[in-house]
Amino acid sequence: MPPDERFGLTMQIRRAAVSVPSNIVEGCSRHSETDYLRFLDIALGSACELEYQLSLALRLGYLHQEKHHEVASLAAQTAKTLNALVRSLRRRA
Repeated sequence: MPPDERFGLTMQIRRAAVSVPSNIVEGCSRHSETDYLRFLDIALGSACELEYQLSLALRLGYLHQEKHHEVASLAAQTAKTLNALVRSLRRRA
């Protein structure tokens, strides 16, 4: 990423990446499944936000194709796993 993006898109990517596990952990600490699901939904939203931001960084030429593929595939797998967990918990409820 270019140095002038340090506090722009780079910071947004970092915030979204940190938000995913942080919301999962916070949801786990709640005492109700409803709260847990709410935090999982927030984590899923952050994972989707991260996927978009990585795509934008690629289109703007801030990320090389190889690095984008590596990181975006991890973000996509995380979103897919979270989505499956949320669906499973909702079916059970």
